[in-house]
Amino acid sequence: MTGPATLSEGDLLALLGIVSDHRGEDPGEGLPPSLLGQLMAQVPSDSVELFGLDSRQRAVWFGQGIPGGDEGDMDAFWAHYWDCLPCSYPDRSGDLRSVIRISDFYSARQWHDTGMYRDYVRPAGIEHELMLCLPGAPGRTVRLMFARGPGPDFSERDRAILALLRPHLQEAYADAELRRRGIPSLTARQWELLRLVAAGYTNSQAARQLGLSEATVRKHLENIYARLQVSSRTAAVTRAFATAQPHEPARNRANPPLRDHGQQHEHAAMTTGIRRMAIRPTGDHERLAARGIPSASANVTIAPERP
Repeated sequence: MTGPATLSEGDLLALLGIVSDHRGEDPGEGLPPSLLGQLMAQVPSDSVELFGLDSRQRAVWFGQGIPGGDEGDMDAFWAHYWDCLPCSYPDRSGDLRSVIRISDFYSARQWHDTGMYRDYVRPAGIEHELMLCLPGAPGRTVRLMFARGPGPDFSERDRAILALLRPHLQEAYADAELRRRGIPSLTARQWELLRLVAAGYTNSQAARQLGLSEATVRKHLENIYARLQVSSRTAAVTRAFATAQPHEPARNRANPPLRDHGQQHEHAAMTTGIRRMAIRPTGDHERLAARGIPSASANVTIAPERP
C-alpha cells in the first residue's frame, strides 16, 4: 500500500516555475527541450524521453530525449511488449492517468527474469523506470519515461511530482500540437468570441451574449487580430477556422494552469496557505488497488516552512 508522499515548499515553487514559464522555443515533435530539462531536474534520472507509441502498428512515430541516443533493438522491444506488464499496461487497462513504475508490477528478481529486461532494457543499462502517459488516438499513446540505472528506485515523491504536473504536461503537448499544425493558439474566451463573430454577431450582440462590455469585446478582437496577424473580422474567422476545423481546439484551449490572472493567487496559496493536499483519485483507483498497483491518489503532505 502506498504511503503519503511529502513535498517541500521548494518543490512547489519549482513546480510553479515549470507551469508558469512561457516558452518561445520550437518544441520539435514533442515538448520544448527546456521543459524536459526542468522535469529531469525535479525527478532526478539518468535520462528522460518523450515518445509516441503505436501498439497496433508496432511503431514509434516520434521521439525526443535527454540525452539523445540510440532507441535500442526495437524488434526485441516489440517481441516482448505485450508480455511486459508495465509496458503494455496503458493499452491493456485503458488507464492513461496513473504514473507507474516497474516495481509496481515486478519484484527485482521477477523483472530480471523477463524477456524485456534481458533483451531490451539491460543492454541500455536501465534498472528503474517511471512513466506518465498522455492520450492519443486508439492504440496510440504519448509516453514520458524517466530511467535510472542501478541504485535507488523512483520514490513516491517523484510519482507525486508527475501526477501534479500531468494536467500541465497535457496542456503543453496540446499547445505544441497546435503550433505544429499551424492552428492559432487562442484562449477559450477568444475562441468563444470568434464563433459568435463567425455566426454574424455584432460587437454589441456578442457583448450581451458573453456578459462583457463592448469595450472588452473590442479589446479581445484586437488581441485576436494580433495573434492571427490579420486586420479584419472576416480575415480572423477565415484564418482561425480554416486551420482549426477538424481539431476543434475550443474545448480545451483554456490558458495553461497558473498563468495570467490566477498566477499570483496560486503562488500565494502554494507558498503560504497550503499545508496539506491530496491528489484526487483518478477514476482507475479501485482497479489499480485491486491489482495491487499504487495509483496517483496517494496523499501528498506539504512540509511546513521553517521559521
